[in-house]
Amino acid sequence: MTLFAVFADIHANREAFDACFAAARAQGAERFVLLGDLVGYGADPVYVVERAAELRGEGAIVLKGNHDAAIGAPSVTMNAHARTAIAWTRAQLGEAHKVFLASLPLTAELNDTLLVHAEAAHPEHWLYITHPLEAERSLRATQKRVTICGHVHCPQLYHQAARGLPTLRVPVAGEAASLVPERKWLAVLGSVGQPRDEIPDAAYALYDEERALLTFRRVPYDIDTAAQKIRAAGLPGILAARLSIGR
Repeated sequence: MTLFAVFADIHANREAFDACFAAARAQGAERFVLLGDLVGYGADPVYVVERAAELRGEGAIVLKGNHDAAIGAPSVTMNAHARTAIAWTRAQLGEAHKVFLASLPLTAELNDTLLVHAEAAHPEHWLYITHPLEAERSLRATQKRVTICGHVHCPQLYHQAARGLPTLRVPVAGEAASLVPERKWLAVLGSVGQPRDEIPDAAYALYDEERALLTFRRVPYDIDTAAQKIRAAGLPGILAARLSIGR
């Protein structure tokens, strides 16, 4: 049995990333999946990118998110605060970091599971999944029985039988969800580095693929230090303030 730890939307938050990694190791995680958005918003992009590269060298799956893509190709769809953070991040990263981010794939597969940052229908368009209609679009786009993504920063779990729209439930942290084989499943993970579901604790998941069990987890971390670093870097204050309220 291989237990995967799955991280989404780290957003250059070293304190949250380290806390989730340590917690996952303590839970017995053997392999790691990073679903993109390594950078953006937070104050430790170099650390997170280098750590991600190190993990990929050890066999981790690392995908590209829209903030990672924006380092090489500025996005006009981001809000002003996000664009400011990307411009600052671009100045912090060296050429090797930028090459690494540009090299990341949009999707990966684990047997009957699709991994993607945003959604499966058009991974390169960075569409959000916040409603069963959007979940259905993603589920229709893949033959894989399970899809795991991030991008939204709010945990969600959808399942779909043969007919009808997918059913949404908000996962309970610490409770293993059985992804029964009679249905297709779409899991939207919460964010490691910038949760937006009004819970400040960092979010990640443990995935036992062989037993089809997915457990959403939350981890407290040193929010004050992460926020102080953002302010010290001269980044927009809202990026620091939102960490303590999870929005």
